[in-house]
Amino acid sequence: MRHQSCPARLSSGLLVLSCVLAACQTTAPPAPGPSTGLEIHIAHINDHHSNLEPQPDFELRLDGVPTRVEVGGFPRLTTLFRASSGLPNLLKIHAGDAMTGTLYHTLYNGEADAALMNTVCFDAFELGNHEFDEGDAGLRRFLDHLRKGPCRTAVLAANVEPAIGSPLAPMRGNDYLQPYLLRQFGNTTVGIIGIEVRGKTMNSSRPLPTTRFLDEVETAQRTIDGLRERGIRHIILVTHQGYEADKAMAARLSEVDVIIGGDSHTLLGDFSAIGITAAAGPYPTVVSNRDGDPVCIGQAWEYAKVFGLLEVRFDERAAVASCSGSVTLPLGDDFRQKDASNAFVAINAATRSRIVDALQGSGARIVTPDPLAQAELARYASRLDDMKRQRIGTATESLCLVRVPGEATNRSSGVTGCENANRLARGSDIAQAVAEAYRQASKLADVALQNGGGIRAPLPPGDVSYSTAYSVLPYTNVLYEVQLSGRQLVEVLEDGVGNYLDSGGSDGSHPYAAGLRWRLDLTQPRGRRFSRIEVLAKGSETWQPLDPQRNYTLVTSDYLATGGDGYATLAGLNQAGRSINTYLNYTQTFVDYLQARGTVARPPATDYSHQQVIGRDGSQLP
Repeated sequence: MRHQSCPARLSSGLLVLSCVLAACQTTAPPAPGPSTGLEIHIAHINDHHSNLEPQPDFELRLDGVPTRVEVGGFPRLTTLFRASSGLPNLLKIHAGDAMTGTLYHTLYNGEADAALMNTVCFDAFELGNHEFDEGDAGLRRFLDHLRKGPCRTAVLAANVEPAIGSPLAPMRGNDYLQPYLLRQFGNTTVGIIGIEVRGKTMNSSRPLPTTRFLDEVETAQRTIDGLRERGIRHIILVTHQGYEADKAMAARLSEVDVIIGGDSHTLLGDFSAIGITAAAGPYPTVVSNRDGDPVCIGQAWEYAKVFGLLEVRFDERAAVASCSGSVTLPLGDDFRQKDASNAFVAINAATRSRIVDALQGSGARIVTPDPLAQAELARYASRLDDMKRQRIGTATESLCLVRVPGEATNRSSGVTGCENANRLARGSDIAQAVAEAYRQASKLADVALQNGGGIRAPLPPGDVSYSTAYSVLPYTNVLYEVQLSGRQLVEVLEDGVGNYLDSGGSDGSHPYAAGLRWRLDLTQPRGRRFSRIEVLAKGSETWQPLDPQRNYTLVTSDYLATGGDGYATLAGLNQAGRSINTYLNYTQTFVDYLQARGTVARPPATDYSHQQVIGRDGSQLP
């Protein structure tokens, strides 16, 4: 409960805010309490996942008309951060998961992300679970890059305790990570506490076994209590645990005022005027803490596409009197709409003027990239082509591309060693290798699933470069981990084949797997096509019959996990909350697999998912 008042200064931040971001959406603040306390502004992003370049062809609906335009990109975020710099009592916060997701991370290992972050100079950066994807040493490498700039960003994680002598604590526990940051605004000290998601980081990323992850709520309350004993009454949590977890945590904590979050990639605010209906709640979201006082919660979507700006006013008890703010979707100026032939083409000046008018108050506006940040990005982009040619491993033999075993088309024609690959029961060598990469990337998965059509090229023998890997897996998919029973796993396989045999869909849905093998008869009806299904469960060295009642973990692409290619069973499990997005880029996962092994070859015959195949013509394939 609040018992003391804190000296603070008044500000005219509301007027400044309206001038700086007049085109952005703003929620109506709650009825204000006494206005004699502190006013602070928090500019924030989260989960940019190495998405430094803007996203092209982002589709809006303006007055009902589909309109495509470039959106986001880190240099546009830098512009918005700089535009907010005149606001009083400003904090600049990144709520985690800066790394993993694009070629900029794969090739630069955090250097490019750190360089662009240093064009903002964040006050605080909270660790995300993906900061540990390359272990404590990989995280330290990224933080060393972040330290090379002039910004002195505080790296927060109150519930992460690296062992002394480990990469994150070579001499002392706070060598790299701090539990909190204290900022002085006039006569008032504000405490900013960092909280990392515990279970997901331990189970799906790769921290050292000696690095301890403490309970999120217990650590937050203990740290809040410690700051209160020092007379600090204004408390901000920067978390990486998800929007729903933030709301639940707020209700369990005493004396918390603000939570700036990440991890769930949640869009908040009202963007319905431009056809975006995916928002999960208002911005800011206001809930109550254990004391019954307001808590302001903010999150800023994902992939450098949204900028959040929160204004919080405190009363004389140091409790929140009101919070308001805006979320901005920064756009380019390359608007395109459909012409008479249904192709998206550049618009004329009159249409552009109407679009700009339509954007007023929508939450989206045209933002010019910051020149210095753009130059920094260009410096890394110019080196990408050379780096794409770098060798990452060797294929000791050809890995042939097949969709359905027995198909008439040889998709690997011209690749030595693949002359009759389409006629063999084993099917796609490269799909098997990719599935195995997924399975090894997941700490939990028993089985990995890959659809044949998701692989776009065979892998010829010889050196494998980054460019080669991206020709095999050219999309921007990420990996999902799905909890399902053995019975449901069989239904997943049946979905993959039934999509083209029963529903007239693409045969690109045909399933391949690592850690799972079967016999397949394409002449049989659904429910009888797969037999002798065996699984090599996580940690086991022996193939065992699939148990219909046992629970298994499957790792696959987000495309399949959300029902793409007719995988209705996976879609249902996803909708029921039985899946989790790892945010591991699937191409980067394959690259990591190649780099770790040095070489890649066809798996042993016993590890192929297809152990026996009866083709559609009734013949058994060799």
